[in-house]
Amino acid sequence: MKILHSILFISIVFAQLVFAQPEFPVLKKYANDFTGTLNYTQINKINSALKAFDDSTSNQIVFLMVKSIDGYPLEMYTYETAKKNKIGTKGNDNGVLFFVAKNDRKMRMEVGYGLEGALPDALASSILRNEVRPYFRRNNYYQGVVAGLNAIIAATKGEYKIKKKRQNDLNIVPLFWIIFLIIIFIRIKYGRKGGRGGMIYFGGGLGGGFGGGSSGGFSGGFSGGGGSFGGGGASGSW
Repeated sequence: MKILHSILFISIVFAQLVFAQPEFPVLKKYANDFTGTLNYTQINKINSALKAFDDSTSNQIVFLMVKSIDGYPLEMYTYETAKKNKIGTKGNDNGVLFFVAKNDRKMRMEVGYGLEGALPDALASSILRNEVRPYFRRNNYYQGVVAGLNAIIAATKGEYKIKKKRQNDLNIVPLFWIIFLIIIFIRIKYGRKGGRGGMIYFGGGLGGGFGGGSSGGFSGGFSGGGGSFGGGGASGSW
């Protein structure tokens, strides 16, 4: 784990040298859509459901959709955003950022230290591939987001099972970072400038779900509790 953290730190330093530094957003809600893809009612339902889950478990799941990250490394962007907003609670580090860059057709789950056991890299990858991607490929973004959030909730409660076991489910994270560093080195050397059908559920009668919820305004907001991240999670595309 220490080796992975060292690689992550070095990668961040290289990324800051090579790529233009983006502005990492300050998130005020559990559901944040800066693309206008989700409507008012959908955003309110997601916010209410994720707040209810936070209130009852202290696990903080935050969704963010942006248009593009303009070529900035996806893993660096989500790590910095999750860290800046301190998703999860201090000491428990039980936060998850579900991120989508719509125009780039990229997505990622950034998982806090405390939830890496419940939501390991291979499981996060399976959720993105099997739950979210089929909806996104049909431009059903709301259904895909809800399917992904449902799966994250189930996983953090120990209830989610991988539907399809494939050999490439295993996510060899160190290898990714090694490849990433090689790409960064080449850039510097050569002088480069510059689901469940739309209803979130909470097992055990928790309530606060998406289906049949109030369409009124969302009351309350998101505030990070001091959670930490170490690069755990998975990335995908559609």
